[in-house]
Amino acid sequence: MTGNFTETDERKALRSAVADLGARYGHEYFVAKARAGEKTDELWAEAGKLGYLGVAVPEEFGGGGGGIGDLAAVCEELARAGSPMLLMVVSPAICATVIARFGTEEQKQRWLPGFAEGTTKMAFAITEPDAGSNSHKLTTKVRRDGDEWVLSGGKYYISGVDEVQAVLVVAIGPTGPVLMIVPTDAPGLTFRPIEMEIVSPEKQFTMFFDDVRLPSDALVGSADAGLAQLFAGLNPERIMAASFATGMALRALDKAAEYARTRSVWGTPIGAHQGLSHPLAHCAIQVELARLMTQKAAALYDSGQDRAAGESANMAKYAAGEAVASAVDLAIQVHGGNGLATEYGLAQLLTASRISRIAPVSREMILNYVAQHTLNLPRSY
Repeated sequence: MTGNFTETDERKALRSAVADLGARYGHEYFVAKARAGEKTDELWAEAGKLGYLGVAVPEEFGGGGGGIGDLAAVCEELARAGSPMLLMVVSPAICATVIARFGTEEQKQRWLPGFAEGTTKMAFAITEPDAGSNSHKLTTKVRRDGDEWVLSGGKYYISGVDEVQAVLVVAIGPTGPVLMIVPTDAPGLTFRPIEMEIVSPEKQFTMFFDDVRLPSDALVGSADAGLAQLFAGLNPERIMAASFATGMALRALDKAAEYARTRSVWGTPIGAHQGLSHPLAHCAIQVELARLMTQKAAALYDSGQDRAAGESANMAKYAAGEAVASAVDLAIQVHGGNGLATEYGLAQLLTASRISRIAPVSREMILNYVAQHTLNLPRSY
């Protein structure tokens, strides 16, 4: 966004620096890694070394001391450059935020410096095949056994399990939902990939917990306030998912506008025709509106207004999902047959953009939320 209305000079400088980093890697690097079955380790490591992954980690643990809005800006710029890193939505946004807000001093000392440097990656596991969006119906359980916890159950569609040191797992404890840090090498923990039609280095997994034994300090925060702690972590997830989507949308619009300016048919640039220029302008407006709501949500969250941030974060996630799906679809149409050619890098965005309307929360559940909490309508589910 331009001007000083929503962003400080510091954040604009951060955006510029991250955009430069993203340009040195870009779409070709990202897709080559994905198709080779490799990870974007070099980009992640450099972003961590430069402090971009840790911008929202408290300064006393080596981070930048900024807010979720700063981290979202990093996410958006990398996505716009063609190298969207899905684990940014999970590891520094959800896991580091939850540990920074609710973890013990020992947990903070153990995990946060690694988040700040980018040397620690942590996945987040809430989704289950039979619970869907209903977190109240989770069946993964954790029970006390002396000084230890015992975890049993399973999770579904968990991102990046093969490249993280631990997973922040949402389970049902003796008094309700709890958050547990589970090392990926813990005995009894297994996982297998889910085959996806998405070109991405980050994979999706089904996880199984067969009486996984965990130490007493695996619990994050209070066993009696797990639900509140959980939703405090989900607001950053929605904010980051929105920025992930708007970054892809901006990339699609950048490419579509450039093509419409330079592609001529019968001596006229195709962008001169309102049949293309008006839909592109409409998409640009929708993307900017989604970005504005995302920044509002981030500002509310960073100021400690969790409830208001929840409403705005859901709206931002909805708006961004719709905007990126429309922008990518239109960018492909503007390119004609070239829109499906590997050379132009748009077809790969099609499935990636479409998932923004589904995950991490579906557009339908967001509409349910807005109907109930914003419009005070009767609950429909």
